[in-house]
Amino acid sequence: MSRMPATPPSRLSRDAQRLVTLTQALARSGSRLEDNYWENLLAIQLNKLLRGKKNKTIESVLEYLLANDLNAYEILVEQAETLCESTTISYQGTEYDALLFSAPVVAWTRYQLPDGQLTAEQGKTLARHLQEHIVAEGANMALIPALVNFDQMPQTFQETHTWTQRLAQLALGAATEPCQINQPEDADGMLADARFIVGTIVVPRGQAVFRWQKPQDDAIVIRQACQQAWEDSSSEVFTPMFTGCHIEYLQPDAYYMNSREADRRIRPLALKAAVTWLQTAAHLPGDDLRAVIAACGATAIEEYRVGFSTRQSNEVVYGCIWPVLSKEEAAADSSEGEVVDVPDEITALLKEQGIADVRRLPGIHPAEFCDDCGAPYFPNLLGEMMHPELPEETDMAPVHFH
Repeated sequence: MSRMPATPPSRLSRDAQRLVTLTQALARSGSRLEDNYWENLLAIQLNKLLRGKKNKTIESVLEYLLANDLNAYEILVEQAETLCESTTISYQGTEYDALLFSAPVVAWTRYQLPDGQLTAEQGKTLARHLQEHIVAEGANMALIPALVNFDQMPQTFQETHTWTQRLAQLALGAATEPCQINQPEDADGMLADARFIVGTIVVPRGQAVFRWQKPQDDAIVIRQACQQAWEDSSSEVFTPMFTGCHIEYLQPDAYYMNSREADRRIRPLALKAAVTWLQTAAHLPGDDLRAVIAACGATAIEEYRVGFSTRQSNEVVYGCIWPVLSKEEAAADSSEGEVVDVPDEITALLKEQGIADVRRLPGIHPAEFCDDCGAPYFPNLLGEMMHPELPEETDMAPVHFH
């Protein structure tokens, strides 16, 4: 989540202040028994907010804690995600556990990524393969009837909670109303992205959710076999859909963990796709390109922006964003704790793609955007954040290959 200006405690609502108090109490707990006490009260407060009227109370508290108490922030994120993606529901006198999960596909291309629309028959085929290879035997399952991207997925904890509840009811036959899917953003020009099959698995309370949950056997080996079987079988749908693309299949698993993993996996692929496209569409060979890396954010590093220029000019022709996904990455300039040197990782990837001239700007730069079109600005060698402009003779649109 992006760092935002901290909301003063006095401006937080009563429910939000209660959430801050409980989370900070849990963060300072010294025993498992005390943990259980605070976790129970925190769950009650979170469920109250999730089931209430549409609001962003949890998000506003997270913004406050991110700026003031990082340990409490991480605890609240974990608790909120857990309660949104997993729940217990009662139906016809039986209690069931429900888990929101996803099966992501990450793809990149030097052409145009497809929109990922599924036909009814393709949806049925993928559901059958999930039941055969991933979902525990005898479990009920309901899927979103589309292959969705990040923009179409829930943008708040309340929306995620709604998906989990609605899909669980659909899986049990207790409801027929489908989940609301956000309208997709214009994906023209996308060279790398993730697509998700999203659904809920429902089982009698306490029973296994996934096929690899067999305590008598080697769960790791079974998990790997399940993933391979899923990849092999689902490729009959995905391979023709993503013609001309490089595809990676992620392990079907819990919703939030897979969202982060897809984010992580797409970063190097987006960089690779951008360089490949510049070399082919813009006819700029690697030895004619310069890349400049800048850490961007308000008071801490939220993302890295990579600006591409020719070696003969300081005009930015293209750019890529590398989002920061952990506090270790955000603390790249800190001398405390474990440090992940993201610019070194980006540099190594760029050099693998043939760009020898890679520079890193010192300090943290504002994450600026164009006032007219909203496009992000990217750095040049002089430290200026600029709107990327390709040479006039460049064909801006990636080639459709579908």
